[in-house]
Amino acid sequence: MKKLDLTDNRNMSMLMDFYELTMSNAYLLDGVGEKIAYFDMFFRKVPEQGGYAIMAGLEQVIEYIEGLRFDEEDIEYLKGLDIFNDKFLNYLSNFRFTGSIYAVPEGTLIFPNEPIITVKAPVIEAQLLETMILLTVNHQSLIATKTSRICRSADGRSVLEFGARRAQGYDAAIHGARAAYVGGADGTATTIVGEALGIPVSGTMAHSWIQFYEDEYKAFKKYAEYYPDNCTLLVDTYSVLKSGIPNAIRVAKEVLEPMGKRLKGVRLDSGDMAYLSIKARKMLDEAGLIDCKIVASNSLDEYTITSLFNQGAKIDVFGVGERLITSKSAPVFGGVYKLVAVEEDGDIIPRIKISENVEKVSNPGYKKVYRFYDKESNKFLADVITMADEVINVEEDYVIFDPVFTWKKKTLKNFYVKELQEPIFIDGKLVYDIPSLDEIKAHAKEQLANTWDEIKRFENPHTYYVDLSKKLWDVKNELIEKLKENK
Repeated sequence: MKKLDLTDNRNMSMLMDFYELTMSNAYLLDGVGEKIAYFDMFFRKVPEQGGYAIMAGLEQVIEYIEGLRFDEEDIEYLKGLDIFNDKFLNYLSNFRFTGSIYAVPEGTLIFPNEPIITVKAPVIEAQLLETMILLTVNHQSLIATKTSRICRSADGRSVLEFGARRAQGYDAAIHGARAAYVGGADGTATTIVGEALGIPVSGTMAHSWIQFYEDEYKAFKKYAEYYPDNCTLLVDTYSVLKSGIPNAIRVAKEVLEPMGKRLKGVRLDSGDMAYLSIKARKMLDEAGLIDCKIVASNSLDEYTITSLFNQGAKIDVFGVGERLITSKSAPVFGGVYKLVAVEEDGDIIPRIKISENVEKVSNPGYKKVYRFYDKESNKFLADVITMADEVINVEEDYVIFDPVFTWKKKTLKNFYVKELQEPIFIDGKLVYDIPSLDEIKAHAKEQLANTWDEIKRFENPHTYYVDLSKKLWDVKNELIEKLKENK
């Protein structure tokens, strides 16, 4: 299989915000560049006020870090800016990542404010990773989450990713299709992704095929003759019910059935799809084509699909394009990357960001995230963020509380726990076995199965519990009080 990675043989090391370089230059000159710092990537809100998000993009982050080098052209460019010290430029010339990274595996359901990726490294190394970690995980997590919502609205029917021509650039098309597969899509129309990643590819015809021939029947007939084993016909070029479906039925009877083949499907790409699909289904069934599937495309998302089913639509397969590949209704995944601790003389000293907005006050320190599961149902009960040295005692009941409204408490019983983050790099060495894309997709499916339906609602979903351990809560509030006193 052809290798496809984030860099695609391009030097992407300079794809970073300029301040990462200016700060790193100053860290080095200040003599603190080797001091160990801890950064967390997390997000604050689920897109579209949804109940969950899906982690995606870790494999591409790994590829970027393994290939992170600054070549002669990069160094010459930076030198020409007359901003950076020669000592720093020499440091970049010999750059290798030597730190440790812990991350939530792809396909895992994630929730606001919990660390998705934690970087422990010399502060310069950790700082230089910021932009690429954010843009990679933000983009793919956004598309995987959107796709999951769309697939759930399809209620078991097939969803195909049709969005390349509407994506914001080449990489967005490729990695968006990858993320869509993680999120539950059955396949893609983007051929390069099929070649490189093994995702099933599919496609039928464009309106231009039908327009090219002198009449619709001849266009359908030609296509059926060349692709008798997988013939799906686009029926809305002229009139769905007056010509498209009748001509499709005629081709099924006159061309395919004499060959011992069946018409696989018809595709609707415009018009009132609820009405047209109902009428088309009736016509196909009356012609004995009860196994012929109806495919719908054109500006679909979870809301339109839900509406179609509410109107009784008879659609079997959805080809979803622009509203999936761009997550049009919520095009930003708000992941951030924040310093949470610094090592001083062997001790890990927590750092905190305070804001007038409560939601922007960060959780300090080097941390873990535990997911609590109900022993009987295997459903998620809650996530708890703890300090890194804390261990959950599964033999005792555990009391969770709202980090803001602390009087809101709940006692968890009969549970088991899993740590969400896994080691990815340790002291610069990759220690993580990257799962296959199909394994990641299966993991996402299993995670959704272990989630309560109330969390998966499109409207007013239940807010999943993400709480702080008492120890972490105390550390956070002590820092806040201390900083208030020093104002």
